Amino acid sequence: MSLFRRPALSHPPFRPPRFRGLRGALSWAVAAALLLPLAGASTAHAAGTADTSAAAVAPGAGYWHTSGRQILDAAGQPVRIAGINWFGFETANYVVHGLWSRDYKSMIDQMRSLGYNTIRLPYSDDIFKSGTVPNSIDFSNGKNTDLQGLNSLQIMDKLISYAGQDGLKVILDRHRPDASAQSALWYTAAVPESTWIANLRALAARYAGRSTVIGIDLHNEPHDPACWGCGDVATDWRLAAERAGDAVLSVNPDLLIFVEGVQTYNGVSGWWGGNLMGAGQYPVRLTVPDRVVYSAHDYATSVAQQPWFSDPSFPANMPGVWDKYWGYLFQQNIAPVWVGEFGTTLASTVDQKWLAALVSYLRPTSTYGADSFSWTFWSWNPNSGDTGGILKDDWQTVDTVKDGYLASVKAALFPGTGTGTGGGDGGGGGSTAACTAAYTTTSDWGTGFNASVTVTNTGTSALTSWQVKWTWPGSQQITNMWNATYTQTGASVTAVNADHNGAVGAGSSASFGFGGAPGGGAVPSVSCTAT
Repeated sequence: MSLFRRPALSHPPFRPPRFRGLRGALSWAVAAALLLPLAGASTAHAAGTADTSAAAVAPGAGYWHTSGRQILDAAGQPVRIAGINWFGFETANYVVHGLWSRDYKSMIDQMRSLGYNTIRLPYSDDIFKSGTVPNSIDFSNGKNTDLQGLNSLQIMDKLISYAGQDGLKVILDRHRPDASAQSALWYTAAVPESTWIANLRALAARYAGRSTVIGIDLHNEPHDPACWGCGDVATDWRLAAERAGDAVLSVNPDLLIFVEGVQTYNGVSGWWGGNLMGAGQYPVRLTVPDRVVYSAHDYATSVAQQPWFSDPSFPANMPGVWDKYWGYLFQQNIAPVWVGEFGTTLASTVDQKWLAALVSYLRPTSTYGADSFSWTFWSWNPNSGDTGGILKDDWQTVDTVKDGYLASVKAALFPGTGTGTGGGDGGGGGSTAACTAAYTTTSDWGTGFNASVTVTNTGTSALTSWQVKWTWPGSQQITNMWNATYTQTGASVTAVNADHNGAVGAGSSASFGFGGAPGGGAVPSVSCTAT
């Protein structure tokens, strides 16, 4: 496989490179109780089914718009983006990374099973060139067979289509002008502004009418000499965002326009793309109202040192830092804020405290629902050198500590456009909601085991909640469960959806997992009740 590397910066206060090779193991001293399963391919063993007449419209359908600090779906219901970055299209592989190890569908299914509802897809303008050929894709043993012979944009079509079937939304991120390096401004000598805008328009037109793509992040991490509100057409990122945003909306007026910050405003510097201090006084104005979502990036010491990390009051000082740079836009009901990137290796205590503080600042879904900051974590990929990823280096195993930090801010999944994930047999239909549950033993080492259960909506109405029941023939006891809550009496177990995955669109699926002891033994029969 080939990995993209970016040259390091010479000064710490700004955004350094992320793709510097693989990192080793993370610190497991924090959140040890949040152990989750090893993710991997396995076979579903048992399924049960039940019907109910309960029906509801799950949040997230159709195109979205904004109202004050909230993002609303086509029906006016608040939604929260709680997603993941999956990079690669912006590198010299010209396609998402990891396809050298796995089938793309299995990774999208795994994202959904972990409770991520949105994918941010970075790309470079190189993918629009006729000579660009995606590489490092494994087609053996049936993997990625439907991607053979396709160019980058056609592969992107496939990913977006399957993500939509699975109920995930997609944000397209113009990450850099070409695969060689990131750029401070939205244009370079080789890729002028006219090319940037033409390619944005082409993407907007390509996905018009496909509401899986909810919007476009116009340019990743503008930084010095980019300015905000300075009035210089060559460097004022706010004015450039207005030109590009209007161009996108001229061909697809339903899209959200995600606008990142800059590095420096009025002499105050922060993370690349993370400084939105000027947006209050100088907002982005578009011809179509209620389309702007501001985006910030925020990182920890595994990326670079910042003065606030050495403040004696750290981490208590961090909410004030975030308020100053971007949080005020949400707090004052000016506009929605999406933290499009944040991540860390978690190797240091400082980073662990930073992530815990940031997750708290983003507001727990159980308390605030969708009236919260939206986010996409950096990254799904393990090969981000200074952050690592949700997956470990084998591209299969979940970093359960890192994923566990995000549990409180995960949010409702969205209705799918068809059957993406598998799960169980038969069940339901007509005008009622119905579900099946498929029980899978993912690993068993004799003294303990991990298992997962996939709940699939087999009816034509959306589920609002579900519960799964089974009785073990042996003495197994659950030791921990994720993405659901449970009660166990003797050998009988009842599992109920978590807050973020109770809503399941027709044809879509949700999953939960658990660990137990002793060994898994015989697979029980399971039943699913949709409520």
